[in-house]
Amino acid sequence: MDRLENLKNIIMYLMADEHVSHQIPASLEERQRMMRALMNVWKPRPISEDFLKMQDAELQMQREDKGMVKLDAVAAANSKLSSLNSQLCLWQGDITRLKVDAIVNAANAQALGCWAPLHNCIDNCIHSAAGIQLRKECADKMQGRMLATGDAFITQGYNLPARYVIHTVGPIIPDGVPTKQQEKQLAQCYHSCLDLAEQNGLESIAFCCISTGVFHFPNELAAKIAIKTVKSYPKHALKTIVFNVFLDKDRDIYQQLL
Repeated sequence: MDRLENLKNIIMYLMADEHVSHQIPASLEERQRMMRALMNVWKPRPISEDFLKMQDAELQMQREDKGMVKLDAVAAANSKLSSLNSQLCLWQGDITRLKVDAIVNAANAQALGCWAPLHNCIDNCIHSAAGIQLRKECADKMQGRMLATGDAFITQGYNLPARYVIHTVGPIIPDGVPTKQQEKQLAQCYHSCLDLAEQNGLESIAFCCISTGVFHFPNELAAKIAIKTVKSYPKHALKTIVFNVFLDKDRDIYQQLL
């Protein structure tokens, strides 16, 4: 397959779908960025099988380029942290590389992914790596409703290494000082995700740092709530629970708490 030509066809399809016209760049990297930007603004509608074949071929090559991270590699990365519970793991990096049963997406209330082209939030990264069929499934399930804070729902993972994505909405803390109710809402996010994992017979799940970052929940308090909620969850079939962090400060917080 001619990768550049395939990307050109993907871009042309997405531009036609959105009724826009832009000059298509020449390089592989620039075409990948343009493809992602157009995916980010794509409005849910029926998708042609021909497009999905083109898109999935490119996204699967991008997945191979990034490299998948399997659970044995996560376990090896935790081997030096002797205090860790064998069920709980810490891994720093891109959550879209993890080959687990489910990864958790920090969604917004609309639950259709991030609409800002090329934004580097986890919601955008997950939808961009999975493909536009993820937004279509989210739209079909939400039917125009808003997802309540603390609730969650599950979708397929499509072109991600993970089989499923569990979407949850954490509390937004504009002043960075959460109320007790907002602390309970964050705990409910983790509980809701674990409920869905249990209901779907999953054995592994990777949590992102829900509500930190642009939602401004204090990082250390968020980590304490995450660990406490996971440890106190009733006995379940999950064999591996990964706390996925991206920032060094979150890594240091989780290492200390675990």
